[in-house]
Amino acid sequence: MSKAEALPPQYDPRAVETELYRRAEARGYFHADPGSGRDAYTIVIPPPNVTAALHMGHGLNNTVQDVLIRWRRMQGREALWMPGTDHAGIATQNVVERQLAKEGQSRFDLGRDAFVARVWEWVGTTEANILDQLRAIGSSCDWERTRFTLDEGLSRAVREAFVRLYEKGLVYRGNRIIHWCPRCLTALSDEEAEPEQVAGKLYHLRYPLVGGGAEVVVATTRPETMLGDTAVVVHPEDDRYRQLVGREVELPLTGRRIPVLADAHVDPEFGTGAVKVTPAHDPNDFEIAGRLGLPSLNIFTAEAALNDEVPEEFRGLDRFEARQRVVSRLGEQGLLERIEEHEHTVPHCYRCGTVVEPRLSEQWFVRMRPLAEPALAAYREGRVRFTPERYGNTYEQWLENIRDWCISRQLWWGHRIPVWYCQTPDCGETVVAREDPTHCTRCGRDSLEQDPDVLDTWFSSWLWPFSTLGWPDATPELRVFYPNSTLVSAYDILFFWIARMIMAGLEFIGDVPFRDVYVTGLVRDHLGRKMSKSLGNGIDPIEVVSKFGADALRYTVMAGAAAGTDQRLNYQDLETTFAPGRNFANKLWNAGRFAVINLGEGPRVPLETVSAQLELADRWVLSRLAQAITETTDHLERFRLNDAIGTAYAFFWGDLADWYLEASKPRLYGDMGDASRDAARATLAEVLDSVLRLLHPFMPFITETVWDRLPRFATGGAPESLVIAAWPVRQPEWADPAAERQFEGLRDAIGAVRNIRTEYKIPPAQRVHLQVGDAPPELREALASEGRMLYDLARVEAVGFGRGDGEVGASAVLRSGAELFIPLAGVLDLDRERARLRGELEHIANLLRGTEAKLGNQGFVARAPANVVERERTKLASYQEQHDKLAAKLTALAGSA
Repeated sequence: MSKAEALPPQYDPRAVETELYRRAEARGYFHADPGSGRDAYTIVIPPPNVTAALHMGHGLNNTVQDVLIRWRRMQGREALWMPGTDHAGIATQNVVERQLAKEGQSRFDLGRDAFVARVWEWVGTTEANILDQLRAIGSSCDWERTRFTLDEGLSRAVREAFVRLYEKGLVYRGNRIIHWCPRCLTALSDEEAEPEQVAGKLYHLRYPLVGGGAEVVVATTRPETMLGDTAVVVHPEDDRYRQLVGREVELPLTGRRIPVLADAHVDPEFGTGAVKVTPAHDPNDFEIAGRLGLPSLNIFTAEAALNDEVPEEFRGLDRFEARQRVVSRLGEQGLLERIEEHEHTVPHCYRCGTVVEPRLSEQWFVRMRPLAEPALAAYREGRVRFTPERYGNTYEQWLENIRDWCISRQLWWGHRIPVWYCQTPDCGETVVAREDPTHCTRCGRDSLEQDPDVLDTWFSSWLWPFSTLGWPDATPELRVFYPNSTLVSAYDILFFWIARMIMAGLEFIGDVPFRDVYVTGLVRDHLGRKMSKSLGNGIDPIEVVSKFGADALRYTVMAGAAAGTDQRLNYQDLETTFAPGRNFANKLWNAGRFAVINLGEGPRVPLETVSAQLELADRWVLSRLAQAITETTDHLERFRLNDAIGTAYAFFWGDLADWYLEASKPRLYGDMGDASRDAARATLAEVLDSVLRLLHPFMPFITETVWDRLPRFATGGAPESLVIAAWPVRQPEWADPAAERQFEGLRDAIGAVRNIRTEYKIPPAQRVHLQVGDAPPELREALASEGRMLYDLARVEAVGFGRGDGEVGASAVLRSGAELFIPLAGVLDLDRERARLRGELEHIANLLRGTEAKLGNQGFVARAPANVVERERTKLASYQEQHDKLAAKLTALAGSA
């Protein structure tokens, strides 16, 4: 079978993609060798959660990473793309708990060890599926190094990090207000409590003064929390309340009395200026209580029901039921002054969407300010760069206002906190250790009990850039591939992950974990909504691959992948959404197949051996290729990936396929002699080889398939795969501005002739004569020497130089200033054409008069909506333009009337 026969007429991605990927992986093309001596280029994958299949956000993010890795690999770098998955503590536990609920069980029925074993069993399936999905979209990861955030090596790194921070006083256990999810039954970090704007209510409550005579009115969005109030505070300089400071109020419904106190942090301009203080259920109130020495009263259970600290009638009520009951009782007692509609922000659990409850709880924290300061300095000194730059400002603002990180979670799935408590009476020692201890370091007894909580998922993820390379051991991989080169991530985890990784790298390794952060946008549906299961608006990337191929998916998302900008994909119409990628793949296939067929079965002819025979089209396309290589490479260096694929696309489709191939067909067929054919073949092979290399990082499968069929030089030396072929380098001798000017003049002329043919409906087979006036010397030379191209591409039978004065015909002016004229006598039935034009002109004139009359009616202009008036003005401008063009055409044909 010839190479041409190996390329069927229609491209079927399913017939090539799986096998090509299997071959590349089997040959070790994706494996990085720390001992190679080459400059390293490293990306660590943002590890997808093992909770579900990939979504289009993964499709975009991993395609961006793969484009960068494949490009750098072709540049000769030792390119490592570290793959792996995240155990995703709270998310994974939720999934498995829902499975158990369908079976009528809970995790407590199974017990901790059996539940964790059940999760491991489930993860074993989902992790394998995710890795296979990454392969399906073409991800060229170093699969030999695949890591999991709960595997043995990373677990050791997590313990090492925890212990080091503890020993430095940067990890501590304390009672603080934290975000609590009553659905997941765990603490959350500040970043995991996602704010949502809600339409709520503001309740104004009356607290009677002890001894009578007045009331203090406070406002709250959570009236049920008043059952846990321990004070009312006012500003010390607020004249309205100055005389009340030191007195007490009756706390309604409770039978308790609480003091009125002064605190300078109270804003006297907000609300009534008097603030109810609930230290156990509000972070600001907790701070006030600390300053004033107030007690804290925790009134909620873990499930956010009211506990035994409240009056009996409210015990056991859900917080929202309690809210209604409290408001009702206050109203009955005349202590509810008013209720106002109130838009405000309410935090929700980032995993299950439940309204989060502020709760006083003993948790483990990381002291973040000492870690944030070096991370701020690294950004300000330029050691970490963000693309787009605006995310650096966001990063900076967050670090400047950072709060301590709550890292303990009341879950069973995750890294168990490496802390043990001695149960021996009168000891109570806390043991923090890298290895499981066998006895208490204080009393020597073996009665140790490990902390039941696990660490926040992000505590393992923030170590990912170096834990995956073997830290805390000093491995060759850590020495060569750290710092990583680039991190690719969406902006929604800038705080969860990116900022924390920078802090961790500086703290544990002494250097930033990566030099560049490329921030992608999010993938949204065509209505601008974030894709989610609940909305049913997601797109399964594997479905796209099965229908259109991985290259079509990759091209589509990369063409719209401006850094930091969201892109929209229509989940209701995959055919239209991914048509650009599919269509380009088909164009690439058809043009590539034509080239392979016409390059012949013999060895490839070196370009330098035919340099003297290169014709205008050859010199032009090589010059254009040189520019495309320069621009594509520059765009990639600047992380303008959509511009990079746009440049390569425009060169392949616009310059190579639409013009060079069309112009060179007679030469490739041998119609212009052997020397011309050899020059065209050598040029086409060089150009196609290079542009396939430019496109390969974006569309690896179809480019590899076509490239495999290109003829090789007789001397050998070609790489065995495009995956490891060299990135094209611009050859200075290819630059030929004169050839570009000449060929562009030809393109301009051919385009003008084609437009005239279309405008006057000249039949495709009808040949025309062309007169050219005021042609610059370069254009005159090109028109005189490229008669075959003019004939083949515009059906121009003859070219004359000079004006077509006195003749009836059509004309156009080129960008060079040259005037083209095509005589129409004998080409068209001029009488019929004039009659047709008069009819069209009369129709447009009627429309024009009608629109002018409507806009001349001041009543219409005054009363009609602004968008309707503007639409009429747009129509008027369009009708006027059409009228003027038709009138000019009719005038041009008037000479023989």
